[in-house]
Amino acid sequence: MKKRREFFSFIFKGACLCTAGGFLASIKLKAKDDYYLLPPGAEDKERFLSKCIRCGLCVKACPWDTLKLADLLDKPKTGTPFFKAREIPCHLCEDIPCIKECPTDALDKKHLDQGIQSLKMGVAVVDSSACIAFWGLQCDACQRACPLIDKALKLEYKRNERTAKHAFLIPVVDNDICVGCGICEKVCITQTPSIRILPREFILGKDSNHYVKGWDKNDEKRLDNINPSKHFNAKKAQDYLNEGDNL
Repeated sequence: MKKRREFFSFIFKGACLCTAGGFLASIKLKAKDDYYLLPPGAEDKERFLSKCIRCGLCVKACPWDTLKLADLLDKPKTGTPFFKAREIPCHLCEDIPCIKECPTDALDKKHLDQGIQSLKMGVAVVDSSACIAFWGLQCDACQRACPLIDKALKLEYKRNERTAKHAFLIPVVDNDICVGCGICEKVCITQTPSIRILPREFILGKDSNHYVKGWDKNDEKRLDNINPSKHFNAKKAQDYLNEGDNL
C-alpha cells in the first residue's frame, strides 16, 4: 500500500511540474515582439550577453526610465536590460550614464570617449505604404524629432505626379549615421508607427570582399599587393564559357 501511495504521489508531482513548465513556456512564447533593442553600447550582442551579469545598474542609471529588465513576458532572456522605442526611447544623454555605471564593460565604455554619435542600438526603417508623407500629406514629425536631424534622418523632396502641385517630403534614413535611439518611432503620428527601430542585424547587409569601391581611395589600396595572374586561369574561363556549347 505504501509503495502504491508513493507511486501515485510521484505521478502527481510529475504532472504538476509538466503543467507548470508548459504554462511558463506558453507565457514566454506569447511575448508580443519578435525582436528587442539592447542598451547603448551593446551593439556587439554576443559580447554583451556574455559579459552582462543582469545587475540592473544601467536600468537604475537611466534618468528617462528607458531601460527595463526583461521578465517572463518579454522576448529577451529574463533579467536582460532592453528597451521598447515606442514606449520610451533612448534620449541619448551626453554623459551616457547607463554605460558609465556598467561594472563589467558589457556596455562598451569606448562610447564614453567617442560620444553618442558612435552608438549603434538599431536602425530606423520606414514603411512607405503607411507613412502619410508618401501619400502626399505633409508630415515631418520624425525628422524634426531626430537628435541627429538632417544627418541620420533627412527629408527628400520629390514631385507629386498625382497632383502636379505639391511636393512629397519623404523621410530618408542614413543607415551609417542612425544610432537607433527610437525617438522617431515614439513621435510617429500613425496608429502603428510607420517608422520603426530594428536591430541592425535584421536590416543591414554585408558586402563581399572581392568588391572594391573605386571612388574610395582607402578601399582601393586593397588592390596594391594583389597579383591577378594568381587568380586568373584563362583555360578555365574558356571552358566555363563554352560549357554546353554544341556548335
